[in-house]
Amino acid sequence: MSEFYSQPLEKHDRSGFSCGNDKIDSYFRFAVSQDEKRGYARCYVIVERGSGKIAGFHTLSSTSFPFTDVPSKIAKKLPRYPTVPAILIGWLGRDASFRGQGIGEMLLADAIRRAAFSAAGAYAVIADAIDDTAAAFYREHHLTPLLNSPNRLFLPLAKLLIARPPLTPPPS
Repeated sequence: MSEFYSQPLEKHDRSGFSCGNDKIDSYFRFAVSQDEKRGYARCYVIVERGSGKIAGFHTLSSTSFPFTDVPSKIAKKLPRYPTVPAILIGWLGRDASFRGQGIGEMLLADAIRRAAFSAAGAYAVIADAIDDTAAAFYREHHLTPLLNSPNRLFLPLAKLLIARPPLTPPPS
């Protein structure tokens, strides 16, 4: 059984969450609930099974990106619509106390899995990297930078093979 599980954000205690980036920490502690209430994003958390502590979070939203930003090797296989539909990983953060435990990979896998099984039609998952370190993380996990926005990276959903089993919630 996994020591972590994924679930939608609920009444979790977010006050002690710290990933080391003030912008991400502030968003998660104070703004994410408003985005959820407005229907702008859905937030999911990875929770440590024993302690109930949030190890990390990610948000998902619908979006699109310009067809002209797709590399030509991929673009030639797509319909010539002005935009490409996608699911956006807008925010992703791992609590610093869980560093080295693969939480970032779990968060990305969870986000991609949820995007792949979303009821919304989408060609790709797209991530907005907050900085060059985050962009390198996404590139390491096979996301491709858009031509005109190198810190905006995408992965076609049809190419996904997710090896990890789903993270399951704790028994009721």
